[in-house]
This record gives sequence, C-alpha cells and structure tokens, in this order.
Amino acid sequence: MEVLSLLGQGFASALTPLNIALIVGGCALGLFIGAMPGLGSVNGVAILLPMTFLVPPAGAIIFLAAIYYGAMYGGAISSIMLGIPGASTAVATVFDGRPLAQKGEADRALITAAGASFIGGTISVILFTLFAPPLADVALAFGAAEEFALMILAFATFVGLGGDDIPKTLFSIFIGLALSAVGLDIISGEPRLIFGGLPGFYHGINFLVLAIGIYGIGEMLWTIEETGGKVSVSQANITVRRILANLRGLISTLKATVMGSFLGYFVGILPAAGATPGSIMAYGVAKQMSKDPESFGRGNVNGVAAPEAANNAASTGSMLPMLTLGIPGSPTTAILLGGMVIWGLEPGPMLFVEQQSFVWALIASLYVANLFALIINLAFIPGFISVLRTPFTILAPVIFVLCVIGGYAPTQDMHDVWLIFAFGVAGYLMRKLDYPMAPAVLAIVLGPLAETSMRQSLIMSDGNFLVFFTRPISGPIMVVALIMFALPLIQLLRRKRTL
Repeated sequence: MEVLSLLGQGFASALTPLNIALIVGGCALGLFIGAMPGLGSVNGVAILLPMTFLVPPAGAIIFLAAIYYGAMYGGAISSIMLGIPGASTAVATVFDGRPLAQKGEADRALITAAGASFIGGTISVILFTLFAPPLADVALAFGAAEEFALMILAFATFVGLGGDDIPKTLFSIFIGLALSAVGLDIISGEPRLIFGGLPGFYHGINFLVLAIGIYGIGEMLWTIEETGGKVSVSQANITVRRILANLRGLISTLKATVMGSFLGYFVGILPAAGATPGSIMAYGVAKQMSKDPESFGRGNVNGVAAPEAANNAASTGSMLPMLTLGIPGSPTTAILLGGMVIWGLEPGPMLFVEQQSFVWALIASLYVANLFALIINLAFIPGFISVLRTPFTILAPVIFVLCVIGGYAPTQDMHDVWLIFAFGVAGYLMRKLDYPMAPAVLAIVLGPLAETSMRQSLIMSDGNFLVFFTRPISGPIMVVALIMFALPLIQLLRRKRTL
C-alpha cells in the first residue's frame, strides 16, 4: 500500500500543467529525433540538455526521460518506412518492418510497433514500480563473466537469423566481429586493423555507418537493379477501418510482445548493456518460438512486435541501475546521470529515501509519457504513410541524403561517409550472393561489449576459461547458449543423413 501511496503522490506531481507540457513536448521531440537516422536518443538528450536549465530539476529529468521514451518509439519509423535504422536499438525492427512496408502493410507494421512499444513500456514501468530494490540487487550480481555469457546467448540467436545456411550465417557473424575490432585495443591501446594507418579507423567503425550503408545505400542499389530504375509508388493506404483492424490484430502478437517486454527489461537493468542486446535477443527468441520461423525476415509481424517491446522495456530498465546504484544502464542514461548530478540529485541507494518526491514523480511520469508517446505516434501514422506514396525518383535522393547526414553526424568525419558508400556496395553484393546481412550488423554492435567482458573475466581469472562455466549465473547461461548453437547444426546433420 505504501508503494501505491507514493505512486499517487508522484502522479500528483507529474500531472501538473508544466510537467504535462514537458512530457508531451519531450515525447514529440523524441519521436522526431528517433525517426531521424544518425540522431537517436543519445544525441537528442545531449543536444537538448541545456534547455532543461530553464525548468526545475524534477521537470528537467522528466523532460529528458520523455525524449528518451519518444525516441524509442520513433526509431521504428525510419526502420519501417525507409529501411534505415535510426539507432542500434531499432536495427532488429528493419528485418520484418521494412518487408511489411514493401508489401503495402506499413500501417500494420507502424501500429504493431506502437502497440508493442506501449505494452513493453507499461510492463517495464510496473516492474520498475514494484521491484526496483530487489532487481537492482540482481543487476549488481552480474559481473563481466555474466555479461559475456549473455552476449554469447545473443550470438546464439544469430544462427537462427540466417535461415538454414549456417556457414553463410557464421561467415556474416565473423565479418561483423572483425569490423568491430577495428580501432584501438581496449587494454593495450595499440592500433589494430587500421588498414595502413588511415586516421579515420582509429575511432573504430561506428555501428550506424555499417547499418546505414547496408540498409540504406545497399537496399537502394538493390531496388534500382531489381526494377530497372522504374520503381512504382508503394500502395500505402490508411483508413480508420484499417487502423482499428490492425489494433485488434495486436492480440496475435501478444505472446511475442510480452516475451520481449520481460526479456528487454531484464537485459536493460544490467549495467552498461542497454536496449540493443535486448531487442536483438527478443527477435531471435521470437523466431525460435514461432511456428513459422521461415517467414521471419519476409514480413512477420511478430518480428516487429518483439524487438519494439524489448527496446522500450529496456529503456525503462536501464534507468533502474542509474537511480538505485548510480551506474548508467545505457549511453542515454549516462547523460541523464550527468544531468542529475548537475542539478544536485545524487543517484544511489539513498536517492529513494532523501529524494522520494523526485523519484516517484519520475516513475509516474514514465506512465504518462508512455501513454502520450502512443497517442502521438498513432496520430502521425497517416503522415508517415504518405512517405511511401512519394515517387521513388524523389524518395531515392532523400534516402541518399539522409544516409550521408546520418553517417556524418555522429563523428563529423568524411571518412565515415566514404565507408557508408563502401558498405552500401558490400551490402548490395551480399544481397546478390544471398548472404544474410543481419548477423554482420548485429555482431558489430555486440562485438565490443563481448570483447570487453571476456577480457575482463580472463584477467580476473588468470586466463582460465572455466570462469564462464563455474559461476552460478554465467554457467547456466553459457550452457543454454551452447545448446542453441548446437541445435541447428544437429538438425542440419539429420537432414543430410535422410537425403
């Protein structure tokens, strides 16, 4: 009852006219920021941080949290409409969201993304409200070995993302891992794989550079070749009847959505994990749970619901270690953490005691932000759909410009723009040769996380690899991951024997 009383006080604070305006404004800005390739929640929160000095500290954090929420919703828009993930958290949405849009079902994909995001956000905020202290203890029990085991489990789902051609899938994973190692060694600081000392490679290969190149430039080249340059306008219609029918259709995705919500939230609370691994793992698990796994990658609506629920749940989960332990759960919460310190709010276990009114106002604002983000998203769907009615002769140059801006914005280095073009050609060739692109893109995201946690674990255990199997949490996760790796191989061998 005490929790409900504190939550009621939080709603009284969050529903003041100023905070409501901040929540609505933050959600709308976040939606736009998330939909723009190259921006994403991290850049959006960082850019708008100075604006928050005009409002009280509690309102400032509520505003930034609303931007974070809106950006998680918005990331699906460019993934579905243009096939370009706005941030790493939305990359898994491309796999089935874009094929749905190409089949004239963009409204279904967008409504599913919005509905799944709302459910994921709601479940995660309820978990946050009820179980914050014990979940913080669980997160604290995860060390480097446990994080590495979790990354291996995520890699195990990649095998399922590549269909039946396991060698091509593994090749794609290894290419992604090799690219993720470009730059400076995380321990010695020595340069590696910098291709003759080119300065642009010292900061590594940005995920967005690879994703935008493959899914933006590569897909555009593929489309032009397949249609001989005569691309017809997509038949994207939107009516009230279709919206209502698609909202009712969310029931069929409920299983994948709930799974993604719980999985995303759990991964989100792990310090420094963030929403990307959660959305990737949710997609892989949804495919393995499906009765029709072959349809994934070709427009299966569950392939949109699971990662969208997961990344929204993870965005809430990542706030838990920030508030209770003072450890940011994602790059965006690292910026929020800095803002809290600037405003004199010291994150940690005592925050729930000393700043009770602020904490519960923030939690209540997440409920409100989740609702407004859904309403704003659904209201703008007709506008998003109109993008697909644009003739390809106009849309292709727009995609091209967005790709260049999205690659240049994070580092402001022309080196990354040239890399986008190179990866665009590589993505086109991979598509021609029927190599799966998803594992390569996802490997470059998780590669640095896996390498860091692995090397930390081996340093602590004096190079003993058994550390990953002897610890009570990492051991079972590693065993499950190895079983998941082995199952497709066993099935492949069985099929060959029967032939």
